[in-house]
Amino acid sequence: MTGTTEALSGSAAVDNAARSVTRPFYVYAVLSNSLFQRGVFVLFLQQRGFSAEQVALLQTLLYLVSGLAELPTGVIADRIGRRASIVIGQMLIAGCLLGQGTFSNYWVFLALFIGQGVGMACVSGSDTALLYDLLVRRGATANYVKIKSRFTMLGTVTAGAAIVLGGQLQQISWGVVYVGSAACLALAVVVLMSRVPEIRGADAVDEQDGAEEHGDATAWRAMLRVATPALVTLVVVSGLMHATLTPYIIFAQKTLSDQGAGTALVSVVISAGFFAGGLTPLLSDRADRRIGYRVIVPVSLLTLAAALGLSGLGLVWVTIAAFLALVGIPEITAVIVDNVFNEAVPSRHRASLLSMIAFVESALIGIGYLVLGALMDGLGSSVGMATYAAVPLLACLLWLPELFRGARVTTEIEKPSRAASSTAPR
Repeated sequence: MTGTTEALSGSAAVDNAARSVTRPFYVYAVLSNSLFQRGVFVLFLQQRGFSAEQVALLQTLLYLVSGLAELPTGVIADRIGRRASIVIGQMLIAGCLLGQGTFSNYWVFLALFIGQGVGMACVSGSDTALLYDLLVRRGATANYVKIKSRFTMLGTVTAGAAIVLGGQLQQISWGVVYVGSAACLALAVVVLMSRVPEIRGADAVDEQDGAEEHGDATAWRAMLRVATPALVTLVVVSGLMHATLTPYIIFAQKTLSDQGAGTALVSVVISAGFFAGGLTPLLSDRADRRIGYRVIVPVSLLTLAAALGLSGLGLVWVTIAAFLALVGIPEITAVIVDNVFNEAVPSRHRASLLSMIAFVESALIGIGYLVLGALMDGLGSSVGMATYAAVPLLACLLWLPELFRGARVTTEIEKPSRAASSTAPR
């Protein structure tokens, strides 16, 4: 009885510790995703007089710069602090948004998009590393999947709501749209600075008794040390999943339009897809415990392949049904895989290593945009979508050796709790 009481009190203490860490992160997720220009920025750029080719160049430049900046910004985050890197990144993005709302010269926009890409890289990897290490410090990493799923849900649902609200704010003025987005990012920074403590790579919160060899002080050596074939395969397969999902969501707009859907219907479907993609990650914790990432990864890949294949039929309502029913499942996998990455990399270089992983994903997403765009131009939007299903199928084949190694891997966090439960009085 005493053992049961102690276990319950210990569980309550862990839950309280987790809540103290996550509350400001949840507020941050809402504020940092309140980007009202996200759903209408293409229209804004066109009204600035930019051609479709110029808009495409700006988007390509944004992804290219963000991917290339991942590696140095990750190292900087480990050196100066994860919170500091996030603050720098969000303020840089906010400044670039204000500049976009002010200037109209295309060369100025090129510089602003470069700055925005660097800001995105400063935030990428640092936010996850900071959240995970704070949970490590409080002994609450067992709740990470559940916490990250809620964090993702809040961010994605807020992004969907901001898209709808941005269209309404645009009727007032473009300045309100861009100033409002920048103001929300500034408030997100205030929340971080006032409520979230700083952690640097040197804190090494998941190392015990100097277990880490301090002579191995570079992120590159750390990467070589943790880069097992299984982890490398997961990075590539996860990158291919994102390289399928992200272009699919964006180009679904063109596919639906070409299949006869009106602009109003397309906007509703895409917004509904954002909400679906935001709510389904709430199932991540249950999926992780009952299925495990080894199985959920190929399930998500086959789901994406099915969605692309059904879009190729050329039937608008089939495309809509496939989009809404299937687009959220890879979001579940993304949360679970993120937990695997955090468990695999050491705290000392966590932001750097996660940035390296993000670099691979960004590069594959950029290539995916080019490939899917070329397929849709050459074969038509519907057939191009169906042909692109080869990408998730290829990723699924790459994952088969890992799938057959076992349906589930027990994390180090779970082992002690299971051992304790087996020896507890019944």
